[in-house]
Amino acid sequence: MTASHLADLNPQQREAVKYLDGPLLVLAGAGSGKTRVITRKIAYLASECGIDARHIAAITFTNKAAREMRERVGELLPGKQGRGLTVSTFHALGLQILRQETRRIGYKPRFSVLDAADAQQILSDLLKTTDKSSLRQAASVVSNWKNALLPPAAALKAATDEAERQYALAYQAYQDTLRAYQAMDFDDLIRLPVQLFQEHPEALATWQGRLRYLLVDEYQDTNGAQYALMKLLAGPAGRFTAVGDDDQAIYAWRGADVENLRRLGQDYPTLKIIPLNQNYRSSQRILAAANSIIRNNPRLHEKNLWSDHGLGDPIELLQCRDDRHEAESVALRISAHKFEYRTRFADYAILYRGNHQARLFEEALREAKIPYVLSGGQSFFDKAEIKDLSAYLRLIANPDDDPAFIRASTTPRRGVGAATLEKLGDHAGQRHISLFEAGFEAGFQTQLPPRQLEPLLAFRDFINRLGDRAEKEPAGQLLEELLAAIHYEEWLYDSEDDRAARAKWANVREFVDWLSKKGEGEKNEGGKTLIELSQTITLMNLLEGREDAAPDAVRLSTLHAPKGLEYPYVYLVGVEEDILPHRECLDGARLEEERRLIYVGITRARRGLVITWCGKRRRGGEMGECEPSRFLNEIDQLDIKRSGTPPGGDVREEGRRRLSALKALLGK
Repeated sequence: MTASHLADLNPQQREAVKYLDGPLLVLAGAGSGKTRVITRKIAYLASECGIDARHIAAITFTNKAAREMRERVGELLPGKQGRGLTVSTFHALGLQILRQETRRIGYKPRFSVLDAADAQQILSDLLKTTDKSSLRQAASVVSNWKNALLPPAAALKAATDEAERQYALAYQAYQDTLRAYQAMDFDDLIRLPVQLFQEHPEALATWQGRLRYLLVDEYQDTNGAQYALMKLLAGPAGRFTAVGDDDQAIYAWRGADVENLRRLGQDYPTLKIIPLNQNYRSSQRILAAANSIIRNNPRLHEKNLWSDHGLGDPIELLQCRDDRHEAESVALRISAHKFEYRTRFADYAILYRGNHQARLFEEALREAKIPYVLSGGQSFFDKAEIKDLSAYLRLIANPDDDPAFIRASTTPRRGVGAATLEKLGDHAGQRHISLFEAGFEAGFQTQLPPRQLEPLLAFRDFINRLGDRAEKEPAGQLLEELLAAIHYEEWLYDSEDDRAARAKWANVREFVDWLSKKGEGEKNEGGKTLIELSQTITLMNLLEGREDAAPDAVRLSTLHAPKGLEYPYVYLVGVEEDILPHRECLDGARLEEERRLIYVGITRARRGLVITWCGKRRRGGEMGECEPSRFLNEIDQLDIKRSGTPPGGDVREEGRRRLSALKALLGK
């Protein structure tokens, strides 16, 4: 780390990088260069302060952010200087801790990490319901209890009505089931390390010695369990830099607790606070609009974003007749603007409050022949073919994983039918053992005729053979053998039409190639063995790894998804009462979070911002009147340019005329 590494930082950023006299909170406004501060501080610690990189941990919330941070640090600390550095998500760090401490928490090293679908299936069986809304509610309640570090017995004691009591009983049964499967869910990856450190001071001392300085990104998004984990690892001296912004706290529905910002000052009286107010992203008018809205919220620390990017264009407030008119207007404006300014489609984003708003915009963009990508679509790991292969990997790693056993033994079919599984389930239930273990028992084997028993034993032996080799042989080689042995490609083509089978097989090949590369990589970047890979798959999002090759397309996204991203031109749509703010969030803390949501949306824009609202909108098949959002009145009206199609005007004809005029002008 040389002086030149600090030269391009502003005074506040430089102070944040160099401050090491105690716990530090960097209040980083939108677009204020927080990632630069974190990466430069890592380099400063490693090269100037004598803290070996292997004793530093940077913790963030997405794999994409962790990867980008790792790449930037790699440029600052070339060669061996950065070796051993931990840059990971909270959950990946929790998994790393648990892998090495399984003995202390009563798990085998080969535990499984269940995804949300598997977790909901267990709750479905326990609550004896398939109603998706009820299951989502139950999963949310259990998740919130875990994030608040409330064990099942305490949840039962605190229950205030019969519904909560039933959820608490389901929570206890759910935890018992996970333990029987030797499995953990996402929340356990934070909860269990906290429990481990609270119950085993010697384990905490080991990890405090290993991780001597913490940097926590997006601190305002932490929940109770994540804060507890950070506090335990940082120790009483508070060896950390937390970087966050109370104005961008928009994930309360996911368990994030903005009060953690207040707790820092209470738990660490010597906490130093450094605000970053200079924005490097947006024009001054865009920032003025964001500032004018957010100052209506009570805030822990006052800050006012400013920029030296100039005043910029006025913010356009576009009134539309109805929701279809809104979608068509936006599509035609993007088409005309791109033609006039020779921009790329990827320069535009359409942001909305709820996923249900996307459909009309998709239709309008398709009609205008504008390519688009939809954020929040199906995850790569949620695709059936990937879940099929993942089930085999989970079962190889942990034969006690019953959900994995059921999927792997029946996909593709291997002669293990429903009747066999039913008998196996009954026996396993009576003996309180896993399905896999039940298949070994002589008492069970005598219940089946040979034609049912033989395929089950063959499947069991196949999994055991792979399990024995999975600890020592290359992951890629074993995966290829697995696919050949189960004839997965042939099964796809037998059960799907050619086009679907080709697409699914391409996904499988991509998955296997990706896992093979991870298997060959450094141990601390995913692990070499199939066992370690199987435990990390649930934490990965392969789509994040393909951002570099993102297509030239307009981005359609909810307001919760694009935090950390930016676009030259943003269309913030459906900014009406009952949508933004949402009709269920019209007072108190929930209204404040809605205000932070529009603040995040506005600050995604670099150069141009158009905000739309409709006079009428279709709801439940009927057209209803709409009012512009109260938040629009909070923007300084001098920064707004109002426009809209006159009542009765044809937006399509108006857009076509404008586009034709532009083409004629450029043709001359």
